[in-house]
Amino acid sequence: MATYNKINQFVEDLAEKVHNLGADTLKVALSNTAPVATNTIFANITEIAAGNGYTAGGTAASISSSAHTTGTYKLVLADVVFTASGGTIGALRYAVLYNDTPTSPVDPLIAWHDYGSSITLQNTETFTWDADATNGILTIA
Repeated sequence: MATYNKINQFVEDLAEKVHNLGADTLKVALSNTAPVATNTIFANITEIAAGNGYTAGGTAASISSSAHTTGTYKLVLADVVFTASGGTIGALRYAVLYNDTPTSPVDPLIAWHDYGSSITLQNTETFTWDADATNGILTIA
């Protein structure tokens, strides 16, 4: 199971209206270099090479729901699936969630998942970033 890690700047960005989590374009990008909690924007991340089914900048994560129940907000995103095509993807270990909509700051980071060890997708293999349809990707209380 992947370990969720919050980007520290996300809290301030949320408080200062950088994110509209119910409407902005959120993306998942892949890396084999560990992000750190003090990273702030996508440019701080060392992304894996594009090609063979992986697009530079990652893939958009569809918003399934963005709502609160009794004062606790939950963001639920659809899973994002990456499929190797025509060669390998990776190695990768980290899936990085960021907001592709804001222009200041550009591409602010939200969080990353650590899968514990590097993964290389062989041609036709898939990697699924599981966004947890039950508990959501994040809650704010």
